[in-house]
Amino acid sequence: MSSSTSPFPPIADYAFLSNCHTGALIAPDGSVDWLCLPAFDSPSVFGNLLDRGAGSFRFGPYGANVPAARTYLPGTNILTTTWHTSAGWLLVHDALTMGPRRGADVVTPHTRPPADEDADHMLVRTVQCLEGSVEVELVCDPAFDYGRTPATWNQVDEHAADATGAGQTFRLATDMLVGIEGSAARARHVLSAGETAYCALSWAEDLQIPVDDEDAVGRILATERFWRSWLNRARIPDHPLRPHLERSALTIKGLTYMPTGATVAALTTSLPETPGGERNWDYRYTWIRDTTFTLQALHYLNLDWEANEFMQFVADLEPNADGSLQIMYGIDGRRDLTESTREELSGYEGARPVRIGNGAFDQRQNDVYGAVLDAILLHTARSRRLPRRLWPLVQSQAQGAIDSWQNPDQGIWEARGEPQHYVSSKLMGWVALDRAAKLAKIRDDAKLAELWGTTADTIREDILSNGVSDRGVLRQHYATDALDASTLLAALFGFLPPTDERLRNTVIAIEQDLTENGFVLRYRTDETDDGLAGKEGTFLICSFWLVSALAVIGEMERANNLMERLLRVTSPLGLYAEEFEVDRARHLGNFPQAFSHLALIQAAGRIVLTDFRAELSL
Repeated sequence: MSSSTSPFPPIADYAFLSNCHTGALIAPDGSVDWLCLPAFDSPSVFGNLLDRGAGSFRFGPYGANVPAARTYLPGTNILTTTWHTSAGWLLVHDALTMGPRRGADVVTPHTRPPADEDADHMLVRTVQCLEGSVEVELVCDPAFDYGRTPATWNQVDEHAADATGAGQTFRLATDMLVGIEGSAARARHVLSAGETAYCALSWAEDLQIPVDDEDAVGRILATERFWRSWLNRARIPDHPLRPHLERSALTIKGLTYMPTGATVAALTTSLPETPGGERNWDYRYTWIRDTTFTLQALHYLNLDWEANEFMQFVADLEPNADGSLQIMYGIDGRRDLTESTREELSGYEGARPVRIGNGAFDQRQNDVYGAVLDAILLHTARSRRLPRRLWPLVQSQAQGAIDSWQNPDQGIWEARGEPQHYVSSKLMGWVALDRAAKLAKIRDDAKLAELWGTTADTIREDILSNGVSDRGVLRQHYATDALDASTLLAALFGFLPPTDERLRNTVIAIEQDLTENGFVLRYRTDETDDGLAGKEGTFLICSFWLVSALAVIGEMERANNLMERLLRVTSPLGLYAEEFEVDRARHLGNFPQAFSHLALIQAAGRIVLTDFRAELSL
């Protein structure tokens, strides 16, 4: 937990809302501490997450800051908060609302075919007094452009006001009487048992707002139907892991940018990997490395529409001059993600600098080819066809892997030190050519299948000759015997058979020597030149990878034990950040983290499959 003197709530205590265009984080006290408008990667209008003066929006009981309970409406990304005050009980619903599509979206234009439902571009908050009487407080204090520009308010009428700053305007509407006080809009009203109130923020076309309380409640009900009908399409088995699979599925969908089909790595920027340190990154972009993990999860859950949307986004991306794809792109497909810092922001609990953009976008990472080609093979096997528009991408990525696999790079973790011959990069080069050969056979191109398959064999031999230490364990890179959790991918991608001693040695070595209290580190920072100072927490994705790898080598008891430990450290609302700091038992890094939830789905899938097979054999 955060220290008692910290004004920042623990990262894991935030609730995540989404309308598949942008997302919000709501603190336990009812304050919206993070919201970027109109898209995930737009500048924040509420940025209290990164500086306590960078904008917030509270709606809840006056004078009370600790709720009685917070939960999601089952099967949704709608938050309910129950408050118990000295005078009564209050229930608040918060949603970034979804509803029937009403023509073209001019706020965040779509490049994918339109769906039946889309974002309203509103944050709707309703409150009901359950018992007694409670004074409800509304304080909307935005600060545009990551806190740089306080709002200029224009009172529309006694129930609405427009906030403007840095070229943006949104409308606050409520059935309470609202007034302006400095940079904030405020309202207070006493509710008695059975009475309700609402407020809404709108950045929709023409700043449309709910017309009354019934309309506000109706929009939340429509959002509830949207999420539940979406989740009904997912294949989620009747198993003890079902609730975790459902929450992870809803989180992944919530991190998907509906206009293009892209998925952001996380909702936030600059939540620290090292408390008070410099390991703070902007994760509001699409990593091409994530493609295969995204496709694996979506297809496992039977969410083929989302999988196809994501593959079409990848197919639309502009490659580098040599035909390779960048390691990351903007959610609109843009290539330039130049990094800057906001020195005026304090950072979360003093972690600075706060970064906007990501300087790793133009790094060379040789693992990207394998991620793309594995994803295409997964998608092809599932859809039982190889779309014509994807074949040129197969050819360019296969050629890229051939040209690059012998070169050093920055590795899967985007190390900012000297390039090395990382084993995981070589491994993904093997994945690239192995999958490309299989796709060429589907395409009935025997010549390319032979060329690519032969190259895959050459890469495999190189790894086994140079990437295995004297004790029979896969190395981090060719010039060290240090361990790296990314070599667990050898198990996940079938590089070696489950019975191979080198694979088993690697999995067990990571379990025993690259963990803190059982949770897996990416690598030991004192053994790795990553160009940065400071220690980091254990990486949740790596711990979930270890669950999967243990399952692959048949160590199901160990896999189940680690899975249980990971589920016990989930946030109160079932979410995961990027890292888990063992010493203080708290989440670190950007939140919620798609990679963590994707790896959970993969690990859970292996456990569920093993359990069902065991039941069938009885």
